[in-house]
Amino acid sequence: MDVPTTSISERYEHGRSVSAGRLSSNGRYRSSVAMCLSPLMLLAIAAYFCSSLALWAQTPDSQGDEENKSWTATTDSNSENAERIRTTESHTHSGNRTLDKQSVERRSSDGGFVPYQDIEKETVQADAATVRTTTRTFAHDADGGRTLVEVVEEEKRTLAGGDSNVVTRSTSDPDVNGDLQLVRRQIEETKRLSPNVEDTKTTVLLPDANGGLAPAVKVHERREQGPNGTIDSQETTLLPNGAGNWAVGEIRRVTTRQDGDQRSTDEQISLPDSEGKLGEVSRTVSNEAATAAGDKSKTVETYSVSIPGAVGDGSLHLVKRAITSQQTSSAGQQVTEQQVEQANPGDPGSGLQVTSVTIDTVRPGASGAQATRTIQARDANGSFPVISVDTTKSDNLRAIQIQIAPSEPPK
Repeated sequence: MDVPTTSISERYEHGRSVSAGRLSSNGRYRSSVAMCLSPLMLLAIAAYFCSSLALWAQTPDSQGDEENKSWTATTDSNSENAERIRTTESHTHSGNRTLDKQSVERRSSDGGFVPYQDIEKETVQADAATVRTTTRTFAHDADGGRTLVEVVEEEKRTLAGGDSNVVTRSTSDPDVNGDLQLVRRQIEETKRLSPNVEDTKTTVLLPDANGGLAPAVKVHERREQGPNGTIDSQETTLLPNGAGNWAVGEIRRVTTRQDGDQRSTDEQISLPDSEGKLGEVSRTVSNEAATAAGDKSKTVETYSVSIPGAVGDGSLHLVKRAITSQQTSSAGQQVTEQQVEQANPGDPGSGLQVTSVTIDTVRPGASGAQATRTIQARDANGSFPVISVDTTKSDNLRAIQIQIAPSEPPK
């Protein structure tokens, strides 16, 4: 069977909210993806927008004073598999209000650019314990008209003492008359059971046959911080079994260990078989290292019971390896290179072969920064032609550091 690369809960939700001071099981803050594009456009920009945050860059919630600074960034994406697109992003912060905008344009028949999609995210600190975020997504028609296609409203409340918080996220889509209808609600409650133990329960509600919303997914995650920088996490996803009960749909276990500048992560995913018996179907092991000079490296190996081009034997086999290195020059220029190796479906017994190379270069300047991402992919002759080049210019270096990330080429 084909083993999913994302958890069941992640396939039911846009993303988990970032709780203040909360680390997910792999030691990173989780982020949400708010855009949904057509397959053609997605092909061109998947490597840029849908990748995770930069491998070692700070997340927006950890920027400190930087969140008070406004910035803009423009990205030109060129891919041999899809039309050219241009994206403009801006970030402004004033008082208790933050506004992030993202506008996507695509190349028109006359060689210019026409609007394709806009996303506007407004975050307001209502009081010391409440943060409200509204994300609106707009699409453009052939005449340039803008239509609202989705609204996501989120409220995060931190309870007394800061040991518990509740996040409610509601998604509304317009009906045939253009009126917004609630199509999804997610309620996430996190409690700190002890100084080292955190417990999160999430319920996702989706439309039912009666026109209302009913629980469709439940996720229970427990994170425990142990000695020597160890974090253990177990996430259990429950799904309705059709008989009015809940059954385990997936169990994800993650252990992260930190030893100085060395960090390792071991993630295991188990799924039920046709008889309901849980079995491990995939495992991902990553190792990161940093030097005093600021250079960094990371190796991620993925094991799976599903082998491309072959019949599985029920055991885990190495099917993918990603090796990433990052160097920073004395002038501040940062170069990140990722090499991805995967099993060859035409010859599964030959081991892994390099399938893509991604190079990100960030060049700081007096008025901001410029970043370039070049993606090369193996062709039928074993060569690595360039298939995509993205160029980003921003008046704020940190904006580029957050956005640029190594990734695989578009599929």
